[in-house]
Amino acid sequence: MGDYIHSNIAQDNVAMVRLELSQNDQIPLRRPFDPLIHDLDPHFKLTRFADLKGRGCKVPQDVLNKLLEGFQQDENGHGEQSHFMHMSMTKIGIGMDAAVVPLRHGGLSLVQTTDYFYPLVDDPFVMGKIACSNVLSDLYAMGVTECDNMLMLLSVSTKMTEKERDVVIPLIMRGFKETAFEAGTTVTGGQTVVNPWCTIGGVATTVCQPNEFIIPDNAVVGDVLVLTKPLGTQVAVNSHQWVDQPDKWNRIKLIVSEEDVRKAYQRAMDSMARLNKTAAKLMHKYNAHGATDVTGFGLLGHAQTLAKHQKNEVSFVIHNLPVIAKMASVAKACGNMFQLLQGNSAETSGGLLICLPREQAAAYCKDIEKVEGYQAWIIGIVEKGTRTARIIDKPRVIEVPAKEKEGELW
Repeated sequence: MGDYIHSNIAQDNVAMVRLELSQNDQIPLRRPFDPLIHDLDPHFKLTRFADLKGRGCKVPQDVLNKLLEGFQQDENGHGEQSHFMHMSMTKIGIGMDAAVVPLRHGGLSLVQTTDYFYPLVDDPFVMGKIACSNVLSDLYAMGVTECDNMLMLLSVSTKMTEKERDVVIPLIMRGFKETAFEAGTTVTGGQTVVNPWCTIGGVATTVCQPNEFIIPDNAVVGDVLVLTKPLGTQVAVNSHQWVDQPDKWNRIKLIVSEEDVRKAYQRAMDSMARLNKTAAKLMHKYNAHGATDVTGFGLLGHAQTLAKHQKNEVSFVIHNLPVIAKMASVAKACGNMFQLLQGNSAETSGGLLICLPREQAAAYCKDIEKVEGYQAWIIGIVEKGTRTARIIDKPRVIEVPAKEKEGELW
């Protein structure tokens, strides 16, 4: 992998950060990352290397859409209609989660995506897993279940000491590669650079036959919307950081305990690191009409993008919001900071938002829980409309999990 920085970190140290499963295969609370085990400062925080002035300024969605329209201009300067409505185009991809490029040979298509972001959790190994899962989710949102190859994109912060670099970077890489292995693919290359910020991401590429991907443009009136992971990752991550910041902790300490926040953080990490591969496989089994993954623009932003590109005159209406337990209360206590219940809270490596035939949605949810042990939820409907999406004024908040189980994560 060319420029990657290597380390002689002990295998025993790496084992300390692995997810441990109990004998009954329930998902337990994960042992927190301990900097002392790796001979780092006890106050080491990976997220500190993202907390630099000017970082994380996500381009507003309306601005991004205008920029992307530039890629859709024909040679006369006229904007094309949605790529979903022009399957005869040489390349399709603007507005979808992954680009689909027909190849010269045998009716095959190249499906490709890329993504990267800054550290949002302090466990380097889990950060690598989250980054890999996040990249692959764009393929899974297209119903693609197999990835032929991945590249890793990594920047090492100039603010890291040599010791921090030699511990943290191998752990990030191991987490990324382990999740790639879990997905049935390999990391064969990439690029590493030195940068003021630490960033981690990658490229996922696969070659598909037409029946292996689902163009997300076929929603019909009467479909329902299914979500495969709970919301609230941004709230959970932020509230966990606030425990050590008295001015911010004072906002929420009457709403949640430190234990509540710690458990929400563990749940967020587990959710973000989990692959959407099973969800993608079941999209084919239950005749999904299209999907997207919920990430930085929040549930509503991604629902609006998906609705905008439908062939039929439909709109999405969302009634239910599954949220990591206690995080809806935290969001309310913070005023309108996160806009969680408005669907605008950013998510990282979130679930798939899927349009499914009404008569098959319940079976889809039951099947995914049977296979994975995780819930999925019917959260809304597809009705006749003008290709928009909205959340009703007082959506039903579904606490996930509904009940606490001693020693178990979900």
